[in-house]
Amino acid sequence: MKLLKIKLIYIPQHSQKEPNRLIRFILNSLCENLDKELVVFFDEADCLAPNPLVTFLSQIREGFQIRHKPGNKFPRSMALVGMRDIRDYLTQVRPESASQGLASPFNIKKESLTLANFTRSEIGTLYLQHTEASGQIFEDSAIDKAWYWFEGQPWLVNALAYEAVVNILKNDYSAAVTATVVDEAAETLIIRRDTHIDSLLERLKEPRISRIMEPVIIGASRLPRSVTNDDRKYAFDLGLLKRESGVLKAANPIYREVILRTLSFKFEEDEFGQLPSLTQSNRWVKGDRLDMEALLKEFQLYWRDNSGLLDSIDGYPEALAHLVLGAFLQRVLNGGVESLHREFALGRRRLDLCARYKGVNYPVEIIIKARQTLSESLQQIRDYMDICGANEGWLVIFDNNIKHKWENKLYCDTQQFDGKTIHIVGC
Repeated sequence: MKLLKIKLIYIPQHSQKEPNRLIRFILNSLCENLDKELVVFFDEADCLAPNPLVTFLSQIREGFQIRHKPGNKFPRSMALVGMRDIRDYLTQVRPESASQGLASPFNIKKESLTLANFTRSEIGTLYLQHTEASGQIFEDSAIDKAWYWFEGQPWLVNALAYEAVVNILKNDYSAAVTATVVDEAAETLIIRRDTHIDSLLERLKEPRISRIMEPVIIGASRLPRSVTNDDRKYAFDLGLLKRESGVLKAANPIYREVILRTLSFKFEEDEFGQLPSLTQSNRWVKGDRLDMEALLKEFQLYWRDNSGLLDSIDGYPEALAHLVLGAFLQRVLNGGVESLHREFALGRRRLDLCARYKGVNYPVEIIIKARQTLSESLQQIRDYMDICGANEGWLVIFDNNIKHKWENKLYCDTQQFDGKTIHIVGC
């Protein structure tokens, strides 16, 4: 490979005072100092704020238009790399689509390319390249786990391999990458939230994403009328959601986890600062079992005392109860529970949680009162218990009617339903 040497560019002081020309000046100077045509890749271009984004694209458009004039050299081609198609930039910058008679900086696109998710077979082929180069084996069960966690999302597939090989196994190529190592790497990526994930989650604050994501989180029967086809396509293009068997749900288990953890972060870290964890107290444990009844009774008291004071998350007011209980249980997870699995999808009419402690699953289902009958809810938690392989489950029913008294909202009941023990917890 022949290395290309680029000279340092001197930027005149007057150009630095004209930011609306600076990028075009830099690109022109690069081209003047090269004896070859230049191709430029701008990574994360979609992260620019609206005003700088318009300036950036306008300079590219102008530079392209005058490239044949003397003293105005311009790159042969350039790629804007990001999570969105360039047509979505227009929605961000001009939400009302008002041109105000100005030339659009967005009519410079030649083609859009999307990097599709890898298949399970392609993940194996990719990891095999590492095996051929280093001798380190990715066990079949590890590839299966990588497929489960990421469902082929390209950045995550590569990030997982790096985390497993470099950070966990310390470049010891004699050690095989196992399913256990992959699980550890996935949990690290969830907690660490690298730049890619942070950039993705920043989109959760956008109204066009929150109005489609909130009903999916709470399991609403349908999307609100305010959600447009463009909103849906935008969420799909970002990779936040997918459609499976006609149902909208999180694109993969990693995103499912980080979406809920991100939205509930302030409750988990601030509001629950004094909540004891398993390592600090045995009040949540009976022998080798997690005392879910005691834990949820503690939550009832917290919800009664604080629900009126808790601030909802911007764009997600209907999901407050779901997110707060998830954050509450996450604190226990941090203290010693093996895992906390979460499942949400449009049309489910609930959010499912399943804590795992010492090999035993504790399924919890969250619903909002009046959105379905008790018999429907019991059948749903019973079906979820079958999936979790549990004979005991917990149904948490939130009553959001401010006219109802707390002594009527807070209750505990246990029922036998179709051979299963179901604990009903009112909040």
